[in-house]
Amino acid sequence: MAYVGNPIDTQNTFQSLVGKRFSGDGSTTAFTLDVAPSSVLDIEVFVGNVRQDPNSAYTLSGTTLTFTGAPPSGTNNIYVVHQAKSVGTIDVPAGGVQAGSLATGVLTGQTDIGANIADSDLFLVDDGAGGTLRKTAASRIKTYVGGFDVSSITGATAIGAIPDNADEFVMSDGGTLKRIDYKFLVPYGSLAGNFSHGNQTGISSFSYTKILLSSENYNRGLTFGSNKITIPTGGAGDYMVSVTLNANLYGADKMQAAKGAIYVNGSGSKYFGIDFRDGNGRDASVVYNDVIQFNDDDYIEIYAYIGHTQSTSSYQAVNSTQVTLFKINNA
Repeated sequence: MAYVGNPIDTQNTFQSLVGKRFSGDGSTTAFTLDVAPSSVLDIEVFVGNVRQDPNSAYTLSGTTLTFTGAPPSGTNNIYVVHQAKSVGTIDVPAGGVQAGSLATGVLTGQTDIGANIADSDLFLVDDGAGGTLRKTAASRIKTYVGGFDVSSITGATAIGAIPDNADEFVMSDGGTLKRIDYKFLVPYGSLAGNFSHGNQTGISSFSYTKILLSSENYNRGLTFGSNKITIPTGGAGDYMVSVTLNANLYGADKMQAAKGAIYVNGSGSKYFGIDFRDGNGRDASVVYNDVIQFNDDDYIEIYAYIGHTQSTSSYQAVNSTQVTLFKINNA
């Protein structure tokens, strides 16, 4: 005779019911279960093989079973059995879900798309932290990942000045987006600057004294600071250089020489000036104009020299020092 009724489950193993025994001592009323029942009706409680009334004999709070009266003393004389509560859960085995188990409405074809993604193609994404899967079009993902708008730019305002050497731009390097410093983009003539110092006293007699350049009148791509001008990395080349110094003894006609020097990387490189020891003067302006080749990261300092026969306490100075550089050719 054929089997009558629901098919037998041949895929999963049956689970045993949870049970627990306790020994009463005549005074204890609360006992702890291993599993928290949903209600008093989900368990059967026996004391001395007599089933207890779930409506009056005991109460439940989580895993705590509390009798309204203390069960008598006895070894394992209290028995609790859960109604249809399994010991464990049945999980789908790893790799158990096959492509054929999915409805075509979930993944039609279940194969690689085999072409470039179109804007209308849909992706599944987790909508926030709630764990809700939703569909979104590729066009939205493309805008979010690859698009730029004002909010993508920190500050979202114009730079409002000539970029510094370390300011960066984004450009395509053969199809790959990369960052590049401004100093690598400036063309011929864009590296230029004018730097000065108004008045510097205490110029030693018959020796070179460094001019403490203090003003950056304009600067396009050069680095200025600590009384020196530095050629940026990538800025090597030929530069038109102009230096003006005004040596002054303030009324004393005992000046014998007024000179200047351009130091490169801490060493004297170019010297210029006037020597008039046979006819003393009180002030003189000396000018240097020439083309100098500089390498990356070379730094330039300006020195002044006043030769005079005035006493060592005399007031000697260099006024209105001006230094101008203008790049005319790459190295």
